[in-house]
Amino acid sequence: MTYRLWNSPFPPSRLPFSTGKMILADLLVGAFAALALPPLFFLPALALGLLYLYRCTQDASSARQLALHAFFFGLGYHTLALSWLTNAILTRAHEFWWAVPIAAPGCALILAPLTVVPVLLCRLAPSGLSRMILLAALWTLADMARVFIFTGFPWNPTGSVFELPGLAGDILIQPAAYIGVDGLSFLAVLTGLLVWHSRRARIFLGIFYAAWIGAGWYRLSHPTLLPVTNPVVALLQGNVQERDILSRSGALDAFRLYLRLTNEGVARARELAADRSVVYLWPESGFPGLLDEDEAARRLIAQAADGAWGMIGSDRRDTQNRFYNSVMALDESGKIAAVYDKATLVPFGEYQPRFIPFNLLPDQLTPGRGLATWSLPALGQVGPMVCYEIIFSGHVIGPSRPSWLANVTNDAWFGNSAGPRQHLATARMRAVEEGLPVAQAANMGITAAFDASGHELGRLSWGHADSLVIALPSPQPPTIFARYGRNLPLVLCAFGVFLAVFLGRQRR
Repeated sequence: MTYRLWNSPFPPSRLPFSTGKMILADLLVGAFAALALPPLFFLPALALGLLYLYRCTQDASSARQLALHAFFFGLGYHTLALSWLTNAILTRAHEFWWAVPIAAPGCALILAPLTVVPVLLCRLAPSGLSRMILLAALWTLADMARVFIFTGFPWNPTGSVFELPGLAGDILIQPAAYIGVDGLSFLAVLTGLLVWHSRRARIFLGIFYAAWIGAGWYRLSHPTLLPVTNPVVALLQGNVQERDILSRSGALDAFRLYLRLTNEGVARARELAADRSVVYLWPESGFPGLLDEDEAARRLIAQAADGAWGMIGSDRRDTQNRFYNSVMALDESGKIAAVYDKATLVPFGEYQPRFIPFNLLPDQLTPGRGLATWSLPALGQVGPMVCYEIIFSGHVIGPSRPSWLANVTNDAWFGNSAGPRQHLATARMRAVEEGLPVAQAANMGITAAFDASGHELGRLSWGHADSLVIALPSPQPPTIFARYGRNLPLVLCAFGVFLAVFLGRQRR
């Protein structure tokens, strides 16, 4: 093999790296590339990691050797990107202590082959521009294919590297209204490769990003809003530890805390509301029990809310003793006006895939029927979601289009790690894709709200127990992505494949 990562050729007999050291290099470079993801956004890391992979496609002596490079690169990339999974295991370490060292690498093992496929197939194009375009298109298609793993695991799509904090990120993510986060993944990978191609390519990228920034700023500063008045929401964050939720005394203390936060949040919301309705949101696991079976608790909540409507995260069981992770709408008297059961469950967290022959998860949940849109007094047209469901690009809207999205979550499992930040980034991206305001209430994590352009309206940072009051703005008309969904990034990738084939034939 001739290895030329830095244009330094080494004949096979004098190769300075053993196979073990090459695998270690693949793992380290893959992990380094993951630094471009939220919350660090070190974008040069992605470009350098992609350069490494691209040079492997040129210098690997066989398909097997290239597959090994790509596999261990993907293993390092996803292990670091999902390192927060260890926090989830530590929350119940007394039961799952054996999974602590394998949680993140185990998930990365499942995802790493999705790096192998595009890297191998891009060798079908000659080296240079055509191979770079083909790699970007195939990488994006592999990213999109993650929705077919178990119930889907599209966490950390490559396009999320553009979700920088503040105005810079607001501008850069505006194309998601047309091509979604998957289209941004294509642009991120292609950029990370073209920057190494030639001086002419870098000039093109400079012009392209100047136009991108100008168009993004214009769209951000000239929104088109529908004549819909959304409510003023009080988002409640109790900052309750998972061990307290699971204990009886801790659960009672948490309930009292949320009653107090409800009363304070609703009072502050009414000062801001004028002629708007007021709504309060309790997060996932906000009520530590079965709310639909506890009439006394509902009366206490209604009393604390002083006539406001609310949405509360709670478990639920049906007549067949099956359990659901739900969010319930409570009217001003404490009666349940609507129930939404979480439809997309977390693999290994809320259910165990059927192919596992032994019982790892004794307490499993049942999935709900699917996404819904509520049309209720005070709440208006709202799309309820629970936690994990917000990460699915193009699959957050029910049968009818709401005027805002409400996501309740409990990120206590993730600890004070990259997990809650990455989760919040997905909510921001959904706002841009769908053109809808998004309100996210987290028990422990980051509670925040975004307008229909993905601009942050306010947040409660990690470790704080408080209420966040936000006057939700109106939605925008349905975006191009809202109309056509993931078909658009698929078309973009197909065009990339076609262009790569055309350029490859021209070169030959």
